[in-house]
Amino acid sequence: MKKKKRQQHAKPQHRKKEDSLSLKDALSPDLLQQLKAKQKELEQTEAEKREAEEARKREERRLREKNKSFEELFEESSMNWKEFK
Repeated sequence: MKKKKRQQHAKPQHRKKEDSLSLKDALSPDLLQQLKAKQKELEQTEAEKREAEEARKREERRLREKNKSFEELFEESSMNWKEFK
């Protein structure tokens, strides 16, 4: 059997940074500033949502702990009650 010769593929040439235009270069400075302001606003809104969710969860845990019955508290206790008889 004859071996097939492999064809060598030409490696793609990398473009220089100077040749390629970025989106930042294509946008007007005013529009770019508006987009950056919107990004900061969205990040701040997201942070506020996370903080509100954490506060809600903390409050739920506090209320759940406050409303535990004696039986639940007794079962969670790690003390050996037989030592105190």
